Amino acid sequence: MTRPGLPKLIATDLDGTLVRSDDTVSAYTHEVLDRVRAAGIPVVGATGRGPRLTELTRNDIRAADFLVMAGGGRVVDQSDPAGPVVLRDERLRAEVLAGLLADLEAEVGPLTVMVEASDEHDAPLWGDYHPSWPYQDRFEARSRAECLSGDVIKAFARTADHHVDELLEVARRIVPAETATLTQAGLGFIEICPPGVDKSTGLAVVAQRLGVDPGEVLVFGDMPNDLPMFAWAGWARVAVANAHPAVRAAADEVTLRNDDDGVAVYLDRLLSR
Repeated sequence: MTRPGLPKLIATDLDGTLVRSDDTVSAYTHEVLDRVRAAGIPVVGATGRGPRLTELTRNDIRAADFLVMAGGGRVVDQSDPAGPVVLRDERLRAEVLAGLLADLEAEVGPLTVMVEASDEHDAPLWGDYHPSWPYQDRFEARSRAECLSGDVIKAFARTADHHVDELLEVARRIVPAETATLTQAGLGFIEICPPGVDKSTGLAVVAQRLGVDPGEVLVFGDMPNDLPMFAWAGWARVAVANAHPAVRAAADEVTLRNDDDGVAVYLDRLLSR
């Protein structure tokens, strides 16, 4: 059960949680988030999307005071009247990524790999084409050597022979946490982030800036990349009904599906009680 009163900070995942299956956010959700801010509670959009999708992200969560992007690797303070301030910007070294991909392929066989290398607006991912990737309009086929020619924001990998959860389990066994952070966000690919980068460490940057204790933070999510912030936040951890089983198991409460505006319905009730 939630604590009495209101949290001092609210963070929500976007895709699959706040954003509906048709890639829209309802007017009702925007209105409720505006009420949250009017109540004096800062709002954070916590997403796996990289900084190349900042404008899309700002449109999807217009009330956000802060953005935690790239799974925690890029943190932006949007509340400064002078303009956005980047509070965190982490990269994964190319030689580290090359080594861990080699180790992983030695165990599971050939991987389909993509990298997020640029933070320019709408920049494409680079790498191996795969028909299951849902955002082909922001993809550019590049060789592995080109993909590993510089440091990256994050990388994505999959294999035909493993379910993504199985591949993630194998990868976590092979790749030490001090080398990279591994997760998955429901896209059929594991995500390879810089060491120490996840949504909890990104949110911790925001909380420290605001002087908010993790026990005063309410979070919403749907996929395994949300689990670190579920473990970190203490006011309440809320899963949408369409969430991954591991996220539902870690949640204090389950709200309606993303397509039924579950985050907004929960917050509306919270503000009205």
